[in-house]
Amino acid sequence: MPWGKRDDMVVHEVSPYNAEPSQSGLATSDITPIDTFYSRNHGAVPDIAIEDWRLEVDGLVESPLSLTFDELTSQFERSTVVATLQCAGNRRAGFNEIRHIEGEDPWGSCATSTAEWQGARLADVLLAAGVRRDNGAHVAFLAPDVSELASPPQPYGSSIPLPKALSCEVLLAWRMNGEPLPELHGGPVRVVVPGFIGARSVKWITTITVQIAPSDNYFQSTAYRLLPADADPETAAQGAGLSLSSIALNSDILVPDDGAVIPAGPLTIRGYALAGDDLGVARVDVSLDDGVTWRQACLQPQRSPWAWQLWSLGVEVPRGELRITARAWDSTGALQPESAAALWNPKGYVNNSWARVTLNVCG
Repeated sequence: MPWGKRDDMVVHEVSPYNAEPSQSGLATSDITPIDTFYSRNHGAVPDIAIEDWRLEVDGLVESPLSLTFDELTSQFERSTVVATLQCAGNRRAGFNEIRHIEGEDPWGSCATSTAEWQGARLADVLLAAGVRRDNGAHVAFLAPDVSELASPPQPYGSSIPLPKALSCEVLLAWRMNGEPLPELHGGPVRVVVPGFIGARSVKWITTITVQIAPSDNYFQSTAYRLLPADADPETAAQGAGLSLSSIALNSDILVPDDGAVIPAGPLTIRGYALAGDDLGVARVDVSLDDGVTWRQACLQPQRSPWAWQLWSLGVEVPRGELRITARAWDSTGALQPESAAALWNPKGYVNNSWARVTLNVCG
């Protein structure tokens, strides 16, 4: 399998490489092994030698910086954060069952993974550059991977609001699960923005610019925006729709697989739940009768405020067709929306509807 990934990865594209793990593979651990971690790319993976990498920090700062890898890793305090990244297109395949999404990869529920990231706090680097705390400022990221998906073709870029950039959890990471950050996942250095959609955690970061407005890069101003259901992405104006930032409350069933044939008797249902930004998952409910009654799943302890929680529920299942439904509540008391049909949009983003699988239980 390319890039040292598991043999059972679901590969949506070979070039650029876009793949997610199998559901059972993702369910094995609350820290996702590197060979299992999903991969989302918009262009060719750049080959950047550590000795050639530099980070430029400019814009609304008093002292612009130009840092080598050695300078970044030696001059700033190291910080470790366990954080889940989730693609904005996670669970897009569920939207395709309602109405086909044109030109987008049909991600399942596994464009979601959790790692232990280590690096320098972005805030420390910005403060060293003398960042100006202007109201409404944004921090823009730029990487060298050129994407033909953009119009016109351009390097990948994105931005986040300055207050988020100055929060202690946002990292310039160079280690992943205790190992040097792999090239596929953004090495030598990437941004990790816990609580935000994966598109904001820019890989192969080389330029950081503090500016008064969000990035005008295609992937901030045009892509990764939530358009109305009746909009045409090909003709939508730049800046149309809602800019995606915080991850929406979401959960899914990882075991058993949809459509599986299983024996009657004891069954352990397993899945994950994730609340965006700094919210927590308060409860996961599971129904075996299409939502007429619910049982509360057991939540594993959360590794950090920025990480998912795996959950499980043991049940006895009789012969016949069985439909399992799962839903999560967050720490504010908010509940996932019930219907994917009500959430459908032409780019297939933010499907956080109730999770459902149908099984055939044999004797």
